[in-house]
Amino acid sequence: MKLPESLREQLKIPLGILLPESQADKENIQKHIDENSYIITVGDRTTEKMIEFELIPSLQIIDSQEKRVTREPPKLSESTTEIKIDNPAAEITPQSIDTIKEAFSMNPPIRIRVNGEEDLLVIPVCIYAPENAIVMYGQPNEGLVIVKVTPEIRNKTQTLLDSME
Repeated sequence: MKLPESLREQLKIPLGILLPESQADKENIQKHIDENSYIITVGDRTTEKMIEFELIPSLQIIDSQEKRVTREPPKLSESTTEIKIDNPAAEITPQSIDTIKEAFSMNPPIRIRVNGEEDLLVIPVCIYAPENAIVMYGQPNEGLVIVKVTPEIRNKTQTLLDSME
């Protein structure tokens, strides 16, 4: 499914709380995470930051890119299961959706390494994540978005997915 032009502006609006870059430290992030939360990160820098803060994400989705520039992927712990998928820029493939669903049934931590682009995968993650999971992703040049998965977020992201072509 491809991202239509009509949705581009809407996707610039954070799905959850936007912590400005200057406030995205461990202490402020932890205020938004319940103990034993299922933490999901989408993006290399966000994943790397959480690993540095010892808040190991249960599901990590990366593409070894930051602002369209190739970079070293975040460190992978020995206990992390890695799955590789293809997902072209501005798309969400059926394979990506199936892999995300499958990852939620596996023992964490899981890393999905995307050949292509992972940005839009926040949408199916929010649809299929466990109730009250915490999804984190970067808002370019602004900060960190923290989304608590609720029925409202599921409905909103399902509507976005349904709007794709």
